[in-house]
Amino acid sequence: MIQELEDLKNSILEQRYEDALTLIYELDGMSRQTKINAIESFVIRMLIHLIKNQLEQRLTNSWAASIRGSLIEIKKSIFKKIKILLYKTRPVARDIRRSHRSCNS
Repeated sequence: MIQELEDLKNSILEQRYEDALTLIYELDGMSRQTKINAIESFVIRMLIHLIKNQLEQRLTNSWAASIRGSLIEIKKSIFKKIKILLYKTRPVARDIRRSHRSCNS
């Protein structure tokens, strides 16, 4: 990732904006894939402990803590994305409300 950031800086300084945009899209894709991998990891960890619980008909404190921790991390990842989407769409929603009010007036 460090190399990509250095390339991005150089592309901007050298006014190669197409190259800079390409690098930005690549970095965005890498970031999304990292988040998906993290959520997948938490889901797998949680499922393993839930399966163990079903098979052994018992729940240890460490399994319960692991399940809770996985749920918390999954929720944080998902809610972070929702907050970003809400932040980005807020101006659009405001414009829709304004145009709706002006049509009804």
